[in-house]
Amino acid sequence: MIKSTAALWLARWVAKQQKVWTAKGIESQQTIFQSLIKKAQNTVFGKDHHFSDIKTYDDFKKHVPIRDYEQLSPYVSQIFEGKNDVLWPGKPLYFAKTSGTTSGTKYIPLTKDSIPNHINSARDALLCYANEKNSAQFFDRNLIFLSGSPELEQKNGFNLGRLSGIVNHHVPAVLRRNQKPSYSTNCIEDWETKLDAIVEETLQADMSLISGIPPWVQMYFDRLQAKTGKKIKDIFPNFNLFVYGGVNFTPYRDKIFESIGKKIDSIQTFPASEGFFAYQNTQEDPSLLLLLNSGIFFEFIPADEYFNENPTRLSIQDVKLGVNYALIINNNAGLWGYSIGDTIKFVSLKPYKIIFSGRIKHFTSAFGEHVIAEEVESALKTALAKFPETKVIEFSVAPQVNPKEGLPYHEWLMAFDAQPQDSAAFAALLDQTLRGLNAYYDDLISGSILKPLVIKALKKDAFREYMKSLGKLGGQNKVPRLSNDRQIADQLYKWAD
Repeated sequence: MIKSTAALWLARWVAKQQKVWTAKGIESQQTIFQSLIKKAQNTVFGKDHHFSDIKTYDDFKKHVPIRDYEQLSPYVSQIFEGKNDVLWPGKPLYFAKTSGTTSGTKYIPLTKDSIPNHINSARDALLCYANEKNSAQFFDRNLIFLSGSPELEQKNGFNLGRLSGIVNHHVPAVLRRNQKPSYSTNCIEDWETKLDAIVEETLQADMSLISGIPPWVQMYFDRLQAKTGKKIKDIFPNFNLFVYGGVNFTPYRDKIFESIGKKIDSIQTFPASEGFFAYQNTQEDPSLLLLLNSGIFFEFIPADEYFNENPTRLSIQDVKLGVNYALIINNNAGLWGYSIGDTIKFVSLKPYKIIFSGRIKHFTSAFGEHVIAEEVESALKTALAKFPETKVIEFSVAPQVNPKEGLPYHEWLMAFDAQPQDSAAFAALLDQTLRGLNAYYDDLISGSILKPLVIKALKKDAFREYMKSLGKLGGQNKVPRLSNDRQIADQLYKWAD
């Protein structure tokens, strides 16, 4: 009771502060921009890029190019070699380990200045909910965060770990007493072994909040149901809040709520190793409030220009509604002009609110159609609404450029918990909807360059087994929704239904 009372007081304060800075989003970003440049001007990076000459955002764009991790890695190497003041004053507290696309493991610096962005943003997402509901009782019961191991490695004197594991070390002491799973269980590396231990540890607990990436939360629910034969609501009667991030929830929503056995509130968040960017701040609106006052200066590149030699770079004051933007960040961990690989769209400018639309490198465009995650997920949502008996566990889309016969096509590799009663009609609606969302794809079908999409049904556990084969089962790992080649698709054929 003491926790929830204190939390509700803090929630009201956070809500008031939020109202202030959301009304001054442009000013907040300008203040952060000036602060970042001033503080980093004597770093190695700051000197290399003439930070002392930067007065405006236009100056910044002239001196600081867009970079991905591979282009930033020489500076990271200098830090590991023992140099101070490389990307940010001093040395990082941690490096978050995450998988790179071409460079293997990426090491993302986290500093004393950047850690509050991760911790306070997660806290504020919960407090916004508490303020809206005028209740914070979930703080008095058990909370579970399905995450990576909190055990840290050492490399050249630096602590390394998964972001979720690093953040675990900063959970306020007041919450540790009712946080699940235990530290020892959380340190189990093998996901399936860890999941069994979490089930045993939480089965008799009074869970009120469960947080994690939807496919791995679903796996947790499946284990609970297999052990008890009960819906989640009957195992945890006070479970009323689901917090998630990392993927679009829509394809998982029906299955998760079916497992729970009732509709409950949910909060979407947008965290990454590079920063905590946005969260859902009201149950009345599923879009995410972009955090413009939390140590990050954001830039935006129209996604259709991203691969140009000199793409347009915009600050918050110049963004428009409905445009697909690649998200670029500059932060107080020393990431400069850094492309995180995600795309977003603004759905509101007062305040600035976004939806996550996909990954800049995750698309299907073997024929110039550039189909993106937002489009395939929207098409699937429409099809599932028309075929409510259908339950999709997971899916991924890839081009079939050289079929054994006939025209090329998009192949949807899908693991079903329950298949549509009319599979041909389901596929036709999916294709028709996608054509309405993407004019280039529609032209290819109309012009007989492509034939309509083909669904390849996979076994229920196909995607889990695929991730397991890569050593990426659980944690923050996700299967790409789209590919521009057959690498993932051909591997998934091992689990064809």
